[in-house]
Parts: sequence; structure tokens; C-alpha cells
Amino acid sequence: MNRRDFLKSCATAAKGLALSNCLFAAAGCVSSGSSAQGSIRRKLPNIVFIYIDDMGWRDVGFMGSQYYETPNIDRLAGQAMVFTNAYANAPNCAPSRACLLSGFYGPRHGVYTVGTSSRGQSKFRKLFPIENTTVLDSKIVTIAEAIKPAGYISASIGKWHLGDDPQFGPIGQGFDVNVGGYSAGHPAKGYFVPYNNPELPDGPPGEYLTDRLTDEALKFIVTNKDKSFFLYLPHYAVHTPLHAKQELIDKYKKKAGSNGQNNPKYAAMIESTDQGVGRIVNKLDELGLTDNTIIFFFSDNGGLKGVTSNQPLRGGKGMLYEGGIREPMFVRWPGVVKPGTISDTPVIGIDMYPTILEMTGARKPKGKLLDGKSIVPLLKGQKSLNRKAVFWHFPAYLQGKAEGARDPHFRTRPAAAVRMGDFKLIEYFEDGALELYNLKEDISERKNLVDMMPGKTGELHKLMLAWRKKVNAPIPTKLNPDYNP
Repeated sequence: MNRRDFLKSCATAAKGLALSNCLFAAAGCVSSGSSAQGSIRRKLPNIVFIYIDDMGWRDVGFMGSQYYETPNIDRLAGQAMVFTNAYANAPNCAPSRACLLSGFYGPRHGVYTVGTSSRGQSKFRKLFPIENTTVLDSKIVTIAEAIKPAGYISASIGKWHLGDDPQFGPIGQGFDVNVGGYSAGHPAKGYFVPYNNPELPDGPPGEYLTDRLTDEALKFIVTNKDKSFFLYLPHYAVHTPLHAKQELIDKYKKKAGSNGQNNPKYAAMIESTDQGVGRIVNKLDELGLTDNTIIFFFSDNGGLKGVTSNQPLRGGKGMLYEGGIREPMFVRWPGVVKPGTISDTPVIGIDMYPTILEMTGARKPKGKLLDGKSIVPLLKGQKSLNRKAVFWHFPAYLQGKAEGARDPHFRTRPAAAVRMGDFKLIEYFEDGALELYNLKEDISERKNLVDMMPGKTGELHKLMLAWRKKVNAPIPTKLNPDYNP
């Protein structure tokens, strides 16, 4: 079922509900009328999904940072389940977002990277990469569209990076409200007014973008406090350019760095983001919504090398090493998740779609394929998911010399990866080279075990090949005549 057919079916279903004078929800069927509708709506949990841009695995206190100060996020994490092996679906922005919102692995929607897949000097590229798609197909049924029939109103407040409205922006993809979301992947003019954002009118002089997006999120919560709402809050922070409030920058200039983290501007951006999270939590408390609101905290890719340190993880944004794809993540679900719990089970961005469906009681759209697994069993105390492996597919070039990269010209060349249990295999398409790591014993991915463990290498590679066939993942094979190593 494509998006148009799905929305048509939603409208038909809504008419049927009105005719039958009965309101259905996850809890069952109750006679309609304002009081009955209100009671059912209160049984449906609100969803607040906080999605930080470029935040590394160790860029928050609850994951061990001694330099960045995130007291509000840390407090929230202490009331939640923290996932120590949470992954983005890609090592950079747009493809991770496309996977999260669609529930698809990358080969199913074709958003593999940001902009062109031929980033870097042609003479260093051995292959012609797979052509990239820069918008999420409007026929794909997003999370917002899928939960709408259950009675949810939804807002996307912040970065979108998958196209422009009216067709490819948040409104075109099923959100009821769009504030600040369009095709751009970072603030066009920076984090202070003027923003030059077609979906965000400028505020007063000196206004800071992270604060403004928090303000807009609070307005949405207050306006819809009596409804079931889905707030998707993808901050532009902490993506470059590094713009922050001077008083916070000055604060961190006086503070000693720790474990490679020593960037006052970046630290100040993180603290402003943390303050916004605190304001949202306080508003939920003030309105009496806390017990009926689920909060997700997640990031779209690893921290940018040269800006932050992802130690002990190898690499950073743009790489399929752990520093590029492993993320800070937690879920607070009052009454369901035991506060202060930890899950070491690998989870990935595509898991959020089926998870939210299960949480809200919304039905999976007819014919909708979902590549992920609901993590609700983990949230309820189950120790693992019934899943063999998770996968990455990045058939593109991404330029930029960075510590931890495999060569001096690219953060990554066309490659793919799979994680099964404690083992992770990376394959590079230019030469077929393989790298195998035991992440339990070697989280820094320094000891390539391919030659020492040929059996395990073959097992993971066979699994990867079968997955690529299943999702019809394209592999670049055409040689570039300009290649001159």
C-alpha cells in the first residue's frame, strides 16, 4: 500500500468510526461522546522523540563524558532504560532520518548519503558509486501517517533534510505541524537570527535556534495537552557551524578537557540542548502529562572528528566504524520501563517505527513492510530480541581525512557492514577487503580477525550477501576511468 492509498483508507476508516458512533483505541471500544473520547485519549501515550544531530556516543554525562554537562538529559536517562549498543542506520544525517521515518533499510528508499554519492576527488575513486536519492519518496508511509488513524496529532519541529513541503517535507509526509523543517541539513545562516529558514520566521534579535525550537515544542505540547500527540523534535544542534551563547562558551573555556573532549563552543551547544530537554520535561510535569508520555532520546550518527572525541570508539561521523554509527539512546516509559535499567542488546534506527506502532496500539498499514523489530519486549524486561543481525549499506564515497579512517582521502569508500552478536564485519566494495572485529573484546576495532577467524568471517559474509539479495541492495561495480591511485 502506498501513501496515497493509505491516507484514503484512513479517511474511510474515520467515516466508519463516526457512523458507528464508536471510538477504537489500543484499550478497546468505548461509546463516543466528549467524556468517552477523553478517557480513551488519556489511555493512549504521548510520544516525544528527541533526535540530536551529530551527537556522539560519549557526548553526554550518562555515557561517561566528564567535560560536557548534561544534567537534565542525565536525570532523564536515570528514569529510563539506556541502550549501550544503539545504532544509527547510517554514518551521516539524511539516510539515518529516512530509515527512522520509513522503517526501511537504506536500499529500500535509496537515500544513502548527503547530497551526491561522489564526494571526493575523482582520481581517488576506483568505482562509480550508486546514485543517491536526496528526498524520501512521498509514497512511503511514515511513522506519523501510520499512527494518525489511532488518533494522534503530530509535529516535526526542527531539521528534516529529506525534501521540501508541500510534497516531500513534514506536511507532505503526514505530520500535522512543521516548524523549521526543509531540505537543508544544517542552519543556513547559523544558530542566531536571522535563520534564513523558509519554514521558520525569524524571532527577535539574539534569539538562539535551539531555544526557539524548544519554545515551539512547548507550544505544541500546551496546545495539544488534551489530545494524544507525537512530537518529533529533531534538533539542528549539535551539527556545525559551531555557534553558541557566549556566556556558555566562556564557562567551558575555564574548564579542563577530558578524554579528548575539549571544545568550548561544542560543549556550549550541548548544554543549550540539555537545557531545552529540561524545559520540555518540566512542562510535561506542570501539565500532568509525565505519566502518560514516552520519551525517546537518540542521535542520527556519531560525533564529528575534530569537533569531539568518540573514544574509545574508532572513527566518527561518516565511517562505518563504531564512532560513526553507535549512538547515545534511552527510552523513558513511566509504569513500564524500570528506571535505571540498561540493555546491551543491539538496536537500530529502523526499530523505532514498529516500536511506536506497538506503544500506541496503531495498526501496521496494510502491505507495509518493516525491516526493524519492536524493542517493546526489551523495555518490558526481555533480555534479547529474536533477531540474528543488523546491517548497514553505504555504496558511496565520503571525502575527508579523519583520525580512525581507513585511508587519507575518504572517511569511507563504498562499503557495507553487519553485526551479529559480538562480531562485526565490514566489506569494502572497491577491492573486496574484509575486516572482522570482536566488539566485546575490542570495542576500538583495532584487531582485524579475518585471518585468525576464517569461519566466523565466512559466516557473517554469507549472512550479509543473503541480506543484500533480500533487500535488493545495489553494489557499485563500474570502474572509474579517471582513477589514478
